[in-house]
Amino acid sequence: MGGNPFFWYTSVLTHQDFLMSQSLYDFSVPVFAKALTNLKAQLMKAEAFCAEKKVEELTLLQARLAVDMLPLVKQVQIASDNAKGTVSRLVGIEPPKMEDTEQSLAELIVRIDKTLAFLATLKSEQFAEAAKTQVRLPYFPEKHFLGGEFLPEYGLPNFFFHVVTAYAILRHVGVNIGKADYMGRLSMYND
Repeated sequence: MGGNPFFWYTSVLTHQDFLMSQSLYDFSVPVFAKALTNLKAQLMKAEAFCAEKKVEELTLLQARLAVDMLPLVKQVQIASDNAKGTVSRLVGIEPPKMEDTEQSLAELIVRIDKTLAFLATLKSEQFAEAAKTQVRLPYFPEKHFLGGEFLPEYGLPNFFFHVVTAYAILRHVGVNIGKADYMGRLSMYND
């Protein structure tokens, strides 16, 4: 262990061996579904905020944390694209195409619903070889990931970057949400 906080990551099993012993389904589909469900609830609170405070939705959709960052609408679209794109690459199917035409919070909520419906079609069995699948991204030509590395190193962090940025934008503009809205329902049990 020697003070390495990630000793489990580099010890007995390699990272790839560990992930190959697990179903990447369990680390992707339910994780994406929960985060998108929580994001949907945040967007619903944003709708109420706009109605109560008389804020134009288009103004909220174009809100951003910094001038060189993408606005809320794009953060939600990319989170949706990341969820469906990541799992599709892992199982070797084409993700459903969604045009980036949303101009209201209600339309973003519909997009999330469509993404959740797609995720619900996937079965654990489809991920049997996902850890060994070569994953190629168009912006990294002549390189590939193995699925077992792609999911924790790129798929999940990229997805959560956009989900948390959407949350932060909503908080920044004054929508009454907090950490519990981001985290959602926790699976906790009484002793």
